[in-house]
Amino acid sequence: MTMAKISPNIRSLRLTSVAYAAVFCGSVALFPSLRSPASFALAFSPSSDAKLSLSTLTSAKESKTAVFSESNPLKSIFGAVSSSISNIQQSGMMSSLSSTEMSRLDVLTTETLARHDIAGSWDTIRSVLANKQTTDDERFFRQNLEKGYGMASPLHSLRLFDESNKEEDVRVTLFRDSASWCPYCQKVWMTLEQKRIPYRIEKVNMRCYGDKTPAFLAMQPNGNIPVAIIDGVTYRQSNDIIYALEELFPENERLMDFDDRMKAQELLRLEREIFSAWMYWLTSGDSPDGRLRDNFISVLNKVESALNRSSGDFFMGTRVTTVDIMFAPFLERTVASLLFFKGFQIRVAPGQKTEYPAIDRWFNAMETLESYQLTKSDYYTHCWDLPPQLGGCVPERGSEPFQDAINGIGPGSWELPLTPHNGGLEPDWAWCNDDGIAKREAVERVSANAGAIIKFASRGAGKAGFPRYGAPLADPKAVSNGLVQPSVDAALRIVCQKLLSDEDNEGSRCSEAMKDVVAAWRKEGGDELVEKIQLSLIYLRDRIGVPRDMRLPAARHLRAHLNWAIGYLLND
Repeated sequence: MTMAKISPNIRSLRLTSVAYAAVFCGSVALFPSLRSPASFALAFSPSSDAKLSLSTLTSAKESKTAVFSESNPLKSIFGAVSSSISNIQQSGMMSSLSSTEMSRLDVLTTETLARHDIAGSWDTIRSVLANKQTTDDERFFRQNLEKGYGMASPLHSLRLFDESNKEEDVRVTLFRDSASWCPYCQKVWMTLEQKRIPYRIEKVNMRCYGDKTPAFLAMQPNGNIPVAIIDGVTYRQSNDIIYALEELFPENERLMDFDDRMKAQELLRLEREIFSAWMYWLTSGDSPDGRLRDNFISVLNKVESALNRSSGDFFMGTRVTTVDIMFAPFLERTVASLLFFKGFQIRVAPGQKTEYPAIDRWFNAMETLESYQLTKSDYYTHCWDLPPQLGGCVPERGSEPFQDAINGIGPGSWELPLTPHNGGLEPDWAWCNDDGIAKREAVERVSANAGAIIKFASRGAGKAGFPRYGAPLADPKAVSNGLVQPSVDAALRIVCQKLLSDEDNEGSRCSEAMKDVVAAWRKEGGDELVEKIQLSLIYLRDRIGVPRDMRLPAARHLRAHLNWAIGYLLND
């Protein structure tokens, strides 16, 4: 598939089919723990209260049912995601402003924000946030990260769970991907969390997102992850690590105490069978008779039957076992990717009918586990992370409306107000779906690392790095545009203040501030400056990774609020 070219004027972009080959995920987390460096991941949206159902999406091409409004002014930003983002980076630096012009622009920006009572610093944003936080998990999040305690987070580099465990007693170091996405790492990560085994984390790039260190390659010459060091012994394959953890930590929750070992073995063979059927269909163009689709459905029905025969909602009964942990990473990616690339829906929102109710119940049961909540990703992250790992995924005709919805182009996907369950396509995360907590989580991640994030976002108005990596959105050597950083800083403070707004008049004040500051930027810096700020916010928006940077409800709110700001930048 050829990639669309980006016009010098972003408004002239046209929405096209997604270029599927390689995109997504920075090489380092944008919202790191206090010990880590910085970098980040995301896509885009329009407007409508219409629900996106399987039937309306399937017929969207013929009926014009609103997958997005044809008149939506934001629609043209998205274009072909990989081509628009790649070429945005190639657009280069803006014409230099004189020091006098820069000083006048800074003064005008500061005066405009002050007139609307917008926070003048990130310290003020953090102070407002602290006053609004209502739970201990929120209030002590950063302190707990440092100590290894508290609510599980991908930002932990040390995981002790609670004060009964001491750092000097940690026996396990896990080397996992910095993107918090690798399915093989997920299995090991879930096992450590479910068994509550204290561990350290060392983060390693996946191949298409950056280089691996010489020290890691000396330990693991083929570069594969995960790797674990347990009691001084190095384990280089995910299943070996999982079995070692079960053997070496028998006092922790047992995950392989199977009453029926033969059943467990049969289920593990079924896991490999569904994996193969998914891979063949996902990475191939199906024949006219739908052979690959039919084969996948046949194996999926076996999975449904196996769960129906279980005495509980998990594969082996009423409690989670290693069998569930083996199934989880690839069933999760199967559900997301087949909807996106093939238009085939397995998981449904609460209250909707499904042909796979036992699989739906299994996902619901898994989502009660903190170990799974921690490691679970969203459909958008999966559908941009898979192609560069697999060498490409093959879309089928009729899947375009699903791609749009997952990419944030569907009504209410990443636009205020957000549509529950992304219009019925992706169930909301019930365990963390409180709007206030989600918005505060987004603000916490941005404000805790604001300087690095501003510099990172400004790459969108800068220059691409060299060499390039397999995933075009991973560009760790990109050059940031320093001229736009003060304006990006101001825009992000307005976005964060709006996220923290509790009352309509405060939200209205943010809207007025955004409108007036854009007018000031256009007056003093011209259309070029405004366009570069747009590109910076788009760059940031398109790189929010779940769970790496934040959980899905927080990510949806941040994506939508960035789009709210981009809307003002689009208006002349």
